[in-house]
Amino acid sequence: MEQAHGLLLNEETCSQLREHQRAEFIFEWLRFLKKLLPTTDRANLKQNQKRLVEQLTRVLTSSPGPPTRCLLAHCLALVYRVGESLTSSLTVDRCNDIVRSKDDSPSFLPTRLAAVACLGMLYEQLGRLLINSFKETVANLLKSMKSAESQGRCEIMLCIEKILKGLGMSAMSCHRDIYKAARTSLTDRSMAVRCATAKCLLELQREAIFLWSTELENVATLCFRAFEGSNYDVRVMISKLLGTLLASALEPRQAIAPRPGSKRNSLEEVMELLSSGFLRGGAGFLRASGDMLKGTSSVSRDVRVGITQTCVVFVSILGGSWLETHFSSLLSLLTVWVSHTRATQCPADAVACRCCVSFILRTTLGSLLGEKAQIAAAKEICQMISKQKRVVDAALHEGNVETRVSPADVAASQHVLVCILLELGSLLQHLSSTALPLLQDTSIGMFDTVISVLLQPSASARLAAAWCLRCVAVGMPAQVAVMLDRCTERLNALKSCPEAVAGYSAAIAALLGAVQLCPLGIPHSKGKVVMTVAENLLRSAAQNSRISIQRTQGGWLLLSALSTLCPTVVEHHLPQMLLLWKCAFPLSVKDLESELRHGDSFTWQVTLEGRAGALCAMKSLVVHCKDLITDDVISRLLPLLSCAVALLTQLPSLIKSYGKQIKNAATVFRLTVYEILTLLQPKTYEESFGTVLKQLLNDLTGPEITAGAGLNLLPMLCYSQDLALLGPGLQDMDQHYIEEQLLGGGSGGGTLENDPFTIFETAQEVPTPLPPAYALTAAAVQLFGVIFPHLGIQQRAQILEQFCGFVRQLKGARQQMVQSHVAAAFCCTLKCLASSRRDLGPEEVQRPALSLLLGALESSNPLLRCMAAEGLARLVQVLNDPSFTVSITLMSFDKLKTARDAITRTGHALALGAVYRYLGGISSTQFLSACVGVLFTLSQDSTSPEVQMWALHALSMVVDLAGHLYHCHMEASFTLVLRLLLSTPHTHVEVQQSLGRCLNALITSMGPDLQGEGVVVCTVRTSCLMGCAVMQDSPDSLVQAEAISCLQQLHMFAPRFVNLASLVPSLCINLCSSYLSLRRAVVACLRQLAQREAIEVSEHAVALVKELPRRDNTQLDVTIKEVGLEGALFSLLDRQSDPHLCRDIQETLVHMISSAAEGNLAHWLKLCKDVLSASAESAAAASLETQQEEDGDRYDDGSAFHAKPESSGPFNNLRWSTRVFSMECVCRIIAQCENGDPAHFNMALAQEKRLHESTDFLVLHLADLIRMAFMAATDHSDQLRLAGLQTLLVIICKFSNVPEPEFPGHVILEQYQANGSSTSCRARDLLFQNPITVGAALRPAFNVDAPPDVTAKACQVCSAWIASGVISDLHDLRRVHQLLASSLTKVQAGRDSSQLYNESTFTMEALAVLKAWAELYITAVQNSRQRESPCSQQQSEEVGAAGAGLLKLVQTDLATLSRLWLAVLQDHALLTLPPQYSNQLPSTGGLFYTAETVKQALPHYCSAWATILHATALWLNSTGFIMVDEGPANLSRPVTPTSMGQSTSLCSVKSPEDLNTDRLHLILGISVEFLCSPHSGDQMEYIDSCLQALQALLEVPWPRSKVGNDQALSVELLSVLHRLIFTRESPSIHMAVLELVRQIVCAAQEHVKEKRHSAEVDDGAEEKETFPEFGEGRDTGGLVPGKSLVFGALELCLCTLVRKLPQLIPKLAGSSLGRGGQPCSLSNTDCRLVTSALAILSELPSICSPEGSVSVLPTVLYLLLGVLREVMKGSVEAESEQLVPGILQALRTVLTSPMSRAEKSRGAWTELLRCALQTLLEFWSEDKTEPGMDEVTMLTALTVFLLHASAEVTTVEPLQTCCIQTFRASLESKEPLVLSRSYQLLVSLFQGPAQVARPFILALGGCLVSQLEGVEKSRPQSPAELQAVQDAVLALEALVFAADETHRPHLVAMLLPILISLLLDENALASAPAASRSLHESALRDLMCIGPQHSAVFKSLMASAPHMKARLEGAVKGNQESVNTKTPAAQVFSKSTPSIQLKINFL
Repeated sequence: MEQAHGLLLNEETCSQLREHQRAEFIFEWLRFLKKLLPTTDRANLKQNQKRLVEQLTRVLTSSPGPPTRCLLAHCLALVYRVGESLTSSLTVDRCNDIVRSKDDSPSFLPTRLAAVACLGMLYEQLGRLLINSFKETVANLLKSMKSAESQGRCEIMLCIEKILKGLGMSAMSCHRDIYKAARTSLTDRSMAVRCATAKCLLELQREAIFLWSTELENVATLCFRAFEGSNYDVRVMISKLLGTLLASALEPRQAIAPRPGSKRNSLEEVMELLSSGFLRGGAGFLRASGDMLKGTSSVSRDVRVGITQTCVVFVSILGGSWLETHFSSLLSLLTVWVSHTRATQCPADAVACRCCVSFILRTTLGSLLGEKAQIAAAKEICQMISKQKRVVDAALHEGNVETRVSPADVAASQHVLVCILLELGSLLQHLSSTALPLLQDTSIGMFDTVISVLLQPSASARLAAAWCLRCVAVGMPAQVAVMLDRCTERLNALKSCPEAVAGYSAAIAALLGAVQLCPLGIPHSKGKVVMTVAENLLRSAAQNSRISIQRTQGGWLLLSALSTLCPTVVEHHLPQMLLLWKCAFPLSVKDLESELRHGDSFTWQVTLEGRAGALCAMKSLVVHCKDLITDDVISRLLPLLSCAVALLTQLPSLIKSYGKQIKNAATVFRLTVYEILTLLQPKTYEESFGTVLKQLLNDLTGPEITAGAGLNLLPMLCYSQDLALLGPGLQDMDQHYIEEQLLGGGSGGGTLENDPFTIFETAQEVPTPLPPAYALTAAAVQLFGVIFPHLGIQQRAQILEQFCGFVRQLKGARQQMVQSHVAAAFCCTLKCLASSRRDLGPEEVQRPALSLLLGALESSNPLLRCMAAEGLARLVQVLNDPSFTVSITLMSFDKLKTARDAITRTGHALALGAVYRYLGGISSTQFLSACVGVLFTLSQDSTSPEVQMWALHALSMVVDLAGHLYHCHMEASFTLVLRLLLSTPHTHVEVQQSLGRCLNALITSMGPDLQGEGVVVCTVRTSCLMGCAVMQDSPDSLVQAEAISCLQQLHMFAPRFVNLASLVPSLCINLCSSYLSLRRAVVACLRQLAQREAIEVSEHAVALVKELPRRDNTQLDVTIKEVGLEGALFSLLDRQSDPHLCRDIQETLVHMISSAAEGNLAHWLKLCKDVLSASAESAAAASLETQQEEDGDRYDDGSAFHAKPESSGPFNNLRWSTRVFSMECVCRIIAQCENGDPAHFNMALAQEKRLHESTDFLVLHLADLIRMAFMAATDHSDQLRLAGLQTLLVIICKFSNVPEPEFPGHVILEQYQANGSSTSCRARDLLFQNPITVGAALRPAFNVDAPPDVTAKACQVCSAWIASGVISDLHDLRRVHQLLASSLTKVQAGRDSSQLYNESTFTMEALAVLKAWAELYITAVQNSRQRESPCSQQQSEEVGAAGAGLLKLVQTDLATLSRLWLAVLQDHALLTLPPQYSNQLPSTGGLFYTAETVKQALPHYCSAWATILHATALWLNSTGFIMVDEGPANLSRPVTPTSMGQSTSLCSVKSPEDLNTDRLHLILGISVEFLCSPHSGDQMEYIDSCLQALQALLEVPWPRSKVGNDQALSVELLSVLHRLIFTRESPSIHMAVLELVRQIVCAAQEHVKEKRHSAEVDDGAEEKETFPEFGEGRDTGGLVPGKSLVFGALELCLCTLVRKLPQLIPKLAGSSLGRGGQPCSLSNTDCRLVTSALAILSELPSICSPEGSVSVLPTVLYLLLGVLREVMKGSVEAESEQLVPGILQALRTVLTSPMSRAEKSRGAWTELLRCALQTLLEFWSEDKTEPGMDEVTMLTALTVFLLHASAEVTTVEPLQTCCIQTFRASLESKEPLVLSRSYQLLVSLFQGPAQVARPFILALGGCLVSQLEGVEKSRPQSPAELQAVQDAVLALEALVFAADETHRPHLVAMLLPILISLLLDENALASAPAASRSLHESALRDLMCIGPQHSAVFKSLMASAPHMKARLEGAVKGNQESVNTKTPAAQVFSKSTPSIQLKINFL
């Protein structure tokens, strides 16, 4: 196809191609030419224009296909527009000649159509350049239109539309002629012609004023006629035309010259036009008058649906402002439609008309008005309700009071009331809590107005009022309990009024149904009230016959609704319900027979209504409370059901006896019996099968079956994708609410009065149950499908034979009706068989089954054929017999080859695809080839578009399911699809839609193979792109949607071949399409694109808007220009109501945020801010203006009340749901930045980077973030308040630690604290600029009327704000603290008797408050400890007075808090017990939950217990478990049933010891239970809280002693901790675990010490060296795993060490981690973990008995020395310098253990320690040659051994000799650092015990002296060498002073010459290096110190060595001179400094 990419057509290549390839080649050339021409150089184009026009003309005359002719016309017009236009008239003449041609052959038709298309495009592009020829052209077209076929007429009207568009006002001379032609074609039999004409008239009305002035009435009548028999597309187009004309007539776009007697049209006149069509249709006067005389209606539903859509278009064009102004008038005019007698002659018509008016109100009010205007509209509706009610009341009170008003008297008002009540409910439900001002407006009295309708005589009006109340309840959950009380009270007061009983019962049932949609629920006590009311109604029903029916229906309705509450509520009332059911039915079948002999019609009507209601209540129980349907309950219900089934057989005789009065009641009764039986297991009523089946057969095939029931029944049994064959689905239409009226047969659609028991079902929209007769058929089909699988084989065959017989015997419409019913019943059966994996039966059952389905497969009803194909596929699935499958497919092949009628061919083609669907593909290439061949042939049958459509649909299913087997047919399939796309006329859109589905399936089947570069793949890919291009240019929206879906699939598999530059603009253009299916496809594609190329998509969208001409600029395009594609998506999201579409829009925006938000923060945050601000008024100001602070400070939270949201920008009146999503987007942006540049949360870094880079950072927009959170948190909408508080919480968490760079010591959030007298000048300065504060945002959430979930979230924010440490002033702290204090008071007061919500909401709020207080207390204690810590004085100063005051504030309420916290913990402990211990739960519940709300309360406990546990442990830590009588903590009742919180109840008083023990065990139990839980993986903060709580407990002596005394408890704790450290990777968790283990070991140590001390005291301490045998191991030394504390600690420490140092166990570490392995890197945290584990190990021997310590010592020493060796070898790279000291400290602890001196273990310890020392020395001998060997650590460890181990260990040979040799070797080291450390260690050794020091002095003294004597010759040159020499001198001095007094003079005499030798000559001192001078000064100081101490030796030496004396004197003299020179300076300095009196005389 690359050869097609040129300015001129490559004719040579084109001529060599086959015909279909030539068409593709030309189409590709035209596609390229269309893109090329606008960018081509004009000179170059003029040079080639003649040839190019010739080539295009040849294409024109070569019979091009529909897509090609459209491209051809466009390119031809572009050539003349870009190039030379003078010769364009020649082309126009040529086209006119073709149009005038007399050739009527089919082969010439494409050429004529192409000529027409070219004319239209030429005039559109060139406009007035062709003004001279346009009259001739138009006349020519209009003339040819008279003889043209449908395609020609359609193309001519589209051509004229383009001519009008191009010429504008210049075409005025032909306007009348065009209008005349359009009058005929607007009612053409072809729907495509009607659509094209409507488009033409739409263009005409832009300039032809007469269309919406003088001819308006005629055009309207014409449009009404066009609606008759129309399809969906026609109705959309004509409604757009007529709506535009009416809007222009009402508000003209241009001035009209005034005519005599003319006046401007008013709204009433315009609506009168629509009313005439709505009430009388499009008929002429004579026909309409005749129908009026006959009393019949001639208005089809097509007309009324079309007029309804017209009214919506009319109002939408006028806009929201107009609607807001004129809503009252419009509402009055619309009510005429449903109150007129012509519109309500029969119930079906009345329902249809009500739906039309409701649709108009819902669509216009819901999408055009903002929230403020919607509230005003709701007020108007309330006034209309009052008006209609007054009309009815007047009728009720006129005339004789005793006469009842007939339904005819109130018929006019009841339909009006239904419409406006449903709309009022919908408005209030969508407004949610923002409509609260409307409810509070006493002047409107909305509640009273709606409730008053419950007393109306019309049942439909009462039910509508009840539904309206339910909508109020869903939108404002706080009103549910109030309305329930009101309705219950009124019902009890008016229970003698039939209307009141019926109305209030329905209202209560509706309100109970609303509870399912209200997360906050209602109090459980309301259920008891409802049960009492229902029982009273049922028991009093027989007392007054006048209201028996109403009381019976009302009672059962209430019971049915009661079951929708949670099972825990219903469970209490189940015994009463069972008793009531028992009373509703006869005790036995005999009693039923006696009933039949008594009663009259009224009695039987009441009886049937009552039993139907009882069965509905049963059904509701089964549906909503499955857990309560036990075997016992079923056994009690079965006798009642048996009586109900028996009564079914008597219904015909009853109807015969009492007439039609009870017929409807009998139908409802049968319906409810079928429904309840369908829900139960068939085996439970197996004995009734015969009776039930007989009734089912009668209802499916009997003489009284309802016509049209199948229209509602069959779609449910068809495969969902197959329904596309029947036209656009209702789910793909915006107008589905009214379009479904056209598919409802004679029912007119569903309505609430058909089944009042649906009023409590879970649904957002009003239920629309079908009339009982229609519903009965559906119920019979469902029940038949459930029962049939349980029948015997013979019975199955017999029933199916009967079905076939019925179908054969009947004829005509009745045959089709029965066939639909029996086929549906059998299809339902097959569905049940497949789901239960049951078999159908043998041949005798299969034969009639197949016959039944094949008959339906060839039915003339396409819906029945779809269902039959699905049934046939299900039959193949159920039988699962290959031979049967083959026979079925072969039969279909034969039928398709022989049959010529479309019905047979379509049915069997679809059957082939359906069979393939359920088999997953037959693994036979031969069968696949045969199937594909047949479908290929059918797909090319251009004589029957229907056959083509069905065959292509079946082919798409085969492609989807064949998988890899289909790849051999792939190229041929693409060729076929493309050829058909290029040749199928646009009028056959259903074929194009099937082609689109087929192409989509082919792309999916190819998958990633589309990325290949092979010839075949490239060809296939080109076909894909070309096919998509053809469908994109289609005028049909569904075809365009398929094109977008195909491109989306192609982008998924081969993204680089999809051109976003062309795809994205086409998506944006259709983003506001009037077709829902197209919008869905567009957004779904954008969602996928945004995942990969979000930035590119946005750029292409903005580029599109800049290129569009002004005329095409829609509001969406303007939005894109201002705020980008993302802003347009926000606008679209606000206007859409389709849940699927809204979800896709939100996901698209989320993907765009993930990809692009961080790089364009300012744009995204401004966008979210604009969305949030786009409300009708400032919610923040409105909600806060009445609140003032208690004190009179000038700068208080009241200053925030003046914060106004900024200008709404490009958005207007957005809904609260859209604004909630914008806040969610803000949170996502913050989370996105958290994973990005650290500068997003660092102001200083951000400001620095902004100086050098053009980047943006989140911290720079903090003010906007706070403002948005504030605006949301103070809005009227509760949902938005929650979102705002959540955003505020996120902001606090992320920015609380960000410092303010301009004011060091302050954080950036300080400017938003509650500004009383802030200590921060910066905060005060900024508060004038930012009056918004966190306190002001929080305060509304703590109001009395705030919902509990809002208060709970506010508590969380409040605690986070205080705990963040931002508040620096105590006054500010108190202000925010006061909010929490008020909530605590509310919690103390307990559950309110007048509670509005479920009891679990009190749990939620109370626990949120207590959790917030717990967080505050934890923060306060941590701050307090931080201040007390000596190492954090600077930090403690930063905490300031606020930090100190926080603990004082909390302590004032600590007495109350502690008791409440303990109560929460006890409740939580009980609630988390395993199910087998549920009987231990208190029968009345706990302090914060009730027995009925256990399940609802548990999640709240699970979110709060950990923090409360930690706080409680800290409180117990602070009290030291010392009981203090805090007095009554203002509690109004006992805290808990078991007095955990030191209650004042009458329970048995426990001792303080017992109470403390209970508290300890409570905390330990909760912690251990959670830490053992396998589900705690994602709750690391809870684990941390548990560990910190346990640590806090074990810091106190009393609980530590308890744990130490209970070894089983200690072992259990260690076991849990071992599992925790083994399964968690968090270093902080590991550190906390080890700290806790240390505390447990410490507790055990204390316990062992106490026992030993007690034993020593008892024994009189006779043998001080003999330890009593306490500790683990006893006298055997054995440690039992699972029972040993020491063993458990060893396991845990080993686990820690091996995780960090796997080299300790080479088998686990592997060979790569041996000596030659890579070094192991340890972080600071890892080093702390290792040292902590070693410290614990070192303590373990001390808690063992002597024998036990011997058992554990080898392991401890192995691990200690192993870690030491790895450190010495250098195989560990530690970041921390504390690792080696930690190891050595642990080693010292082991060596000094008391067990090493115990008599029973001394010998073993000595032996083991000698082995350890030998091992340590072997490390030296083995590893000293390694380059990384750490000699210093080795020497230090050896010194620790020598100094702290007993002499028995170190003095034995050869260990002592080896130690000496090790030190000698170190003294020979060339490293100054090693030498220095060696000398230091020698000092310690020389000063050690004599037994240790003597051998080292003797062995190393000479070496030391010789090294020092050599220093004079080689003086130190570096600081390290200097240090080594100085340490050597210190070592020699230590040696001297360690000697005996007798030998010391000789050693001093040896030391002094060495020191003198280190002195420098007086002359050399000045020029000596710094190290030498320092050594000189050090030696001189030593001499000055030692000389006076040993004066005799000193004098003797001076006398015997004059040169030494001279050297020393010179050094002293030089030193004295230097001191003298420094003295004056010192004296001067002393004058300016205070004198310090020294207390020590150094002289």
